[in-house]
Amino acid sequence: MNIDFHHAVTYLVARVAGFEHRAADIVAHAAQYVDDAIGEGVVRFHNGAMYQRHATAHRALNYKNFAALGSRLVWIPYHFIPGNAGLPADEAPSGKFIERLITRPNSHVAQAMIREVIRDADRPYALHRLGIASHVFVDTWAHQGFAGVNHPINEVSQVTRDGHPDTTFTQKVSSFFDGWLHQALPPIGHGAALSWPDRPFLRWSYVNGRGEHVVRDNPRDFAEAAHELCRAFQRYRLDDPDADVEGLPERLRTEFQARFTAWDDRDEQLRHQKWLAALAADEFGIGPVKLEYVAQGEGSWKHAALGDFAERERGLVHTYSDDFLRSDWKLFHDAAKAHRRSIVDDVLPRFGICVA
Repeated sequence: MNIDFHHAVTYLVARVAGFEHRAADIVAHAAQYVDDAIGEGVVRFHNGAMYQRHATAHRALNYKNFAALGSRLVWIPYHFIPGNAGLPADEAPSGKFIERLITRPNSHVAQAMIREVIRDADRPYALHRLGIASHVFVDTWAHQGFAGVNHPINEVSQVTRDGHPDTTFTQKVSSFFDGWLHQALPPIGHGAALSWPDRPFLRWSYVNGRGEHVVRDNPRDFAEAAHELCRAFQRYRLDDPDADVEGLPERLRTEFQARFTAWDDRDEQLRHQKWLAALAADEFGIGPVKLEYVAQGEGSWKHAALGDFAERERGLVHTYSDDFLRSDWKLFHDAAKAHRRSIVDDVLPRFGICVA
């Protein structure tokens, strides 16, 4: 999914679930920042203090850097969480290991991830971790049928849109990848499908690497994702992963699906601005709110934590302040490290999945 869902819709869903503005803002900001936290390595301070962070996304997240995309410690825990064929932890899918790695919507693995987040809700970075998990959780709908590894299952052909063959799709792929042949592209994630899985307005289909015809209805799937995310948020607030909760009211589910369909700008930033304008105009009945998101530079979480800096300068030493320990940027990276460790070392092994 793109910034319109990960930031604006996530914020709105959190408010509907009962979070106050500040908490919902943190969750939504963290959910989107998963796609923007591309830096890694050690941050050094003038007093000798250091902080280690790692990336939750690859530069530009555009599938052109295939060497970086090979990192299972980025793609799998943050974007393509394995679905174990939709089976619970005590059941194994038939076939090869890839069956476990394919992302499935609202899988038992994804639910186990949310359960772990609820269990650790007393951590200082709890809301930031909830935002990261929110990103991963809703992407199980957008990224369903794809895996965060190099495998033929991710191949895409015979694409149709609204029931009509898209005869220009191969040309679009070739143009996007600077003229490379579609057949030469490593089948990693949904790179061969470009951004189609992440666009909320698309109804499309394709044939995957197994020759299976796959039909996708993004507006319907994204509305379902918002509903289930609301249920996860409500359970988080109740501190009960098994609570019987309502989720999104039917009125909002219908309205979300209608807006996903109607706001069909290819530019995700334009769609994001439409959601922000609707929030400012109180079109959802939660009260008018001016919501902002700054990925980098002045006004960003990183700038607030570290001040003016030039990321490209090696050996840069930042001025240390105790406020750094309480900064949203530092807490996000604390949460990101906890999330990756939980997914890779705890959650996935319960389902017989070892990825790193």
